Amino acid sequence: MAITAAMVKELREISGAGMMDCKKALNETNGDMEAAMEYLRKNGQAKAEKKAGRIAAEGLCRIAVKDDTTAAVVEVNSETDFVAKNETFQEFVASVAQQAVDSEAADVDAFLAEAWNADPSKTVKEALVEKIATIGENLNIRRFQKVVAEHGCVVTYTHGGGRIGVIVEADTDVVNDAIKECLTNVAMQVAALSPKYVAVEDVPEEYKEHEKQILIAQAQNDPKNANKPANIIEKMITGRLAKELKEVCLLEQPYVKDNDLTVGKYVAQVGKENGANLSIKGFVRFETGEGIEKKADDFAAEVAAQAGL
Repeated sequence: MAITAAMVKELREISGAGMMDCKKALNETNGDMEAAMEYLRKNGQAKAEKKAGRIAAEGLCRIAVKDDTTAAVVEVNSETDFVAKNETFQEFVASVAQQAVDSEAADVDAFLAEAWNADPSKTVKEALVEKIATIGENLNIRRFQKVVAEHGCVVTYTHGGGRIGVIVEADTDVVNDAIKECLTNVAMQVAALSPKYVAVEDVPEEYKEHEKQILIAQAQNDPKNANKPANIIEKMITGRLAKELKEVCLLEQPYVKDNDLTVGKYVAQVGKENGANLSIKGFVRFETGEGIEKKADDFAAEVAAQAGL
């Protein structure tokens, strides 16, 4: 069967695959559109398997909001920042975020096995594989987290065009513009200063003990402490640990817009002004590529190797 430009165009619009891939699929299936789609999906799986070993540490965080009480943040990785700025990739990540806010999956494996909202005939994993074939880079839906506020609301904040995504959950009996503005400011604080916990009482004892041992080692290795009594060194360590906990606990951090207040005091102040019982219950902070070991390319060495030098 003769393959026309119109057929290639139609398959390309349906699949999102490249023009040459669509033309090849139609040639291989004698112009059968349905069979050509299946060919592209299988070919996409093969391409995805070839690319699976390549490090994907760039990408985007995106947030989808269902209402004042429900939001989800996702991180989808690409190999290059160039692809992260690609409109096709960005639209896909937005769709993944929407899938996450509607999902009841408990982990990424279950999430990938779900029917894809945009096309229930395929799974999320199959939609990802097709996008890998279309874009030509290894892509990875790395993580997601859905937040549902039971006694208040959620607010979200995205920084750096999707480099960082934050959801803040609050318990409150009043939800108005002033409360939402306060929580948005708190979300911006989380994005900027990256706290680990909400409050000091949330810090696990294992974390405290680990940090304490590091401080002890530092004190013992400091010549200035050689002649200090053990009780003095103990007080130093206790003070340093307390200072560190204030840095990693959101409510203890100085509020970035008014250093005379801690975040906790700022939230309490806004709650009082609005007659609300307002408190921060939790937060989620995703930063693109955090914890992924990126490949360090030595361009000069690569050129030399190719030139046989």
